[in-house]
Amino acid sequence: MSRTQRHSYYEADARERISALLDAGSFTEFLGPARRVTSPHLAQLDQPAAFDDGIVVGSGALRGKSVLVAAQQGPFMGGGVGEVHGAKLTGLLQRAAQVRPDGVLLLLDTGGVRLHEANAGLIAISEIMRATLAARAVGVPVLALIGSGNGAFGGMGIVARCCSTVIMSEEGRLSLSGPEVIETVRGVEEFDARDRALVWRVTGGKHRYLIDQAQVLVADAMDAFADAAFNALQPDAASTDTEVALYALQARHAALQARAQAWGDCRDGLEIWARQGIPDPERLPLLDTDAFLAATADRSLP
Repeated sequence: MSRTQRHSYYEADARERISALLDAGSFTEFLGPARRVTSPHLAQLDQPAAFDDGIVVGSGALRGKSVLVAAQQGPFMGGGVGEVHGAKLTGLLQRAAQVRPDGVLLLLDTGGVRLHEANAGLIAISEIMRATLAARAVGVPVLALIGSGNGAFGGMGIVARCCSTVIMSEEGRLSLSGPEVIETVRGVEEFDARDRALVWRVTGGKHRYLIDQAQVLVADAMDAFADAAFNALQPDAASTDTEVALYALQARHAALQARAQAWGDCRDGLEIWARQGIPDPERLPLLDTDAFLAATADRSLP
């Protein structure tokens, strides 16, 4: 089946992703372009504005389940988070804590905070994180869907890891600092941002899945993302019980410490995959999703 026939998630924009994922006719947009709520900062810097400030938020249904959804517009300023952009996302998550839908879908396509309004963006990230955890605390699952051109970097990379489930495709990327940032700060010897194969072996969906930073890996198809999101829309019971949540957090910290000790000296995803006991790790980037999942099913995690 061709990429066009299977309706690529990667190639779509924010509104196309919402339309393809949600039940037909179910989406209602909040604070849409007709309201013309734009960034108060960009005009002062002679930068173009967007009437949705680079994010689409609203409510709808995913195979009959009620959801709130936010989709970032990657082509507008790299999906960067500014004051209005962040406020729309925060407000959506706060609404989730109040109305308690079956879940929240965050369709991430961002390089992080918008440098043109960095202070407002950084404040927004902290508010988004708080609102994400507040929604989860009342049992609402918050899902991060990552399969776009920009991936999820910077502060939104942190937000993704605050979600109850991270769903990625091979084409998606997830990290804190982007490859270009690392190269600029530490030099090309530390990380060559022009080595695209290396970039995907370190930040791409396959690697994030293998080290348990993404819970689900899917093919680059709208139906695959919709299936995974629907299956992940389970009540977030672990976050509503304080004792259970604390135990889960402590277990996660212990796992991260063990993995840092086991893989801390590795400089490439290939080295980690080999230590996981995966045969012929060099072939993994070439495998399609189903073959990849089969080839890595018996990997070991510290």
